[in-house]
Amino acid sequence: MKNESYVPAGEVQARIGRLQRCMEGRAMDAVFIVDRVNLLYFSGTCQDGFLLVPRQGQPLLFIRRYPPRAAAESPLPVIEIRSVKEVPGLVKRRRGRLPRRVGFELDVLPVRDFSFYRRLLAVDEAPDASELVFAVRRVKSSWEIAQMEKTAAVSRQTFDYIRRVLAPGLAEMELAGMYETFARRLGHAAGLRVRGFRTEGYNWHILSGARGAVVGLLDSPASGTGTSAAFPCGAGSAKLAAGEPIMIDLATVVAGYHMDETRMFALGGMPAGALAASRACIAVHDAVIAAVKPGVECRQLFDIGLAEARRLGFADIYLGPEDYRVRFVGHGVGLELIEPPAIAAGHSDRLEPGMVFALEPKMLQPGEFAVGVESVFAVTDSGARLLSQVPVDIFIC
Repeated sequence: MKNESYVPAGEVQARIGRLQRCMEGRAMDAVFIVDRVNLLYFSGTCQDGFLLVPRQGQPLLFIRRYPPRAAAESPLPVIEIRSVKEVPGLVKRRRGRLPRRVGFELDVLPVRDFSFYRRLLAVDEAPDASELVFAVRRVKSSWEIAQMEKTAAVSRQTFDYIRRVLAPGLAEMELAGMYETFARRLGHAAGLRVRGFRTEGYNWHILSGARGAVVGLLDSPASGTGTSAAFPCGAGSAKLAAGEPIMIDLATVVAGYHMDETRMFALGGMPAGALAASRACIAVHDAVIAAVKPGVECRQLFDIGLAEARRLGFADIYLGPEDYRVRFVGHGVGLELIEPPAIAAGHSDRLEPGMVFALEPKMLQPGEFAVGVESVFAVTDSGARLLSQVPVDIFIC
């Protein structure tokens, strides 16, 4: 019997079929998939290899290392290769000729690799296939959502653990190590997948007190201090203290699927200003969730959140300080921590049933605090359903 985390054959075939229909509209002969996450999505395995998806017919899965594992994980036939240089000959043997117009994942494929693959396959035209790939990936199946619910259960248990162990004197990074150890016992894979070569994923985003209200490299209201100039974001060496806000942004991944959630904590109590801002973030969160339904544009949800923050009197600190305010309040999430589409100003993407978002209204008062809340929800036929299992609340320990 196959491991329950393996992607069912029906899932893989449905995904390939949707990609092929997208290719019809762009007159692409094939898509050559190299990116590991896309390889996992369309084949069920992320062993070292390549996937050629033709516009019509069965895909060709070439595996260099390790074919037996790939064959156990993927419902597709595995073609063993020693080198990618064997691919053109194998394609000709199975399909009669090489495709002429081949799409590549230009959002992540390094220029040198792209040039090599294009020459190798003797491609006439090499358009960007990334938009097509994400047109398929952006809507999650019921099977995918069920996987995310399993991840949500691990996240909930980890937040429960944090509530039990939170104590004055713990360093931010020390607490991060404690909860990561706990989560790993439950199946947290630790290695977060993020897209973009300038982005690094990590799960120790703990911002406490005034130290948390530090703007930095992240496209987020607050970056925190981090451990050094070499990693200037997230948890640092500062020790948690009573009476100050503690924002914990926890990313969890189980069997490839992510959850991205934030909750506010405090030891003994929280200053009135930070507490009021934390409650305002929850109000914005709830207002946006209430407006979710198929057909709504992402920019409409962003505008609803902004209007609620303004109504509550927090527009000046909503989504960061004025000169560095971010332009989004949510993002897709799934096999990667951040996926399109974004709930952002000016984004006209329309919600569809099966889309999954992390919604994260946050506020920053420079020199005082960073606060926020983040939950993951799925778009349904009539509205939104929270996949997050952590209560949307402020936890005073």
